Amino acid sequence: QVQLVESGGGLVQPGGSLRLSCVASGFAFSSFAMSWYRQAPGKERELVAGIGSPGTNTNYGNSMEGRFTISRDDGKDTVYLQMNSLKPEDTAVYYCNARRVLTLRKYDYWGQGTQVTVSS
Repeated sequence: QVQLVESGGGLVQPGGSLRLSCVASGFAFSSFAMSWYRQAPGKERELVAGIGSPGTNTNYGNSMEGRFTISRDDGKDTVYLQMNSLKPEDTAVYYCNARRVLTLRKYDYWGQGTQVTVSS
């Protein structure tokens, strides 16, 4: 059974930091590209950051590079998102995504999300 379980969200003041974790199970984690997305109320889901397999390539959404850092630990089947200098506009539900595209099949898994609220 495929599972992606996010944790680490919560309430933080502007300028603060949070570290999100996503623990995977039920699939070959090291073979999948991993990403974090977020969705704020009334807005579309957007890419926050992605990391390839192996974790040599990363990419970030607009306004996130320089503040957010994605990393992965294949030995722990876990992907992380370190978020610094948080702003109120970073408030959203953050989702973990695992994706692998093969010639004849695409695998696309999502977690349930973790709420991040940036407010004073």
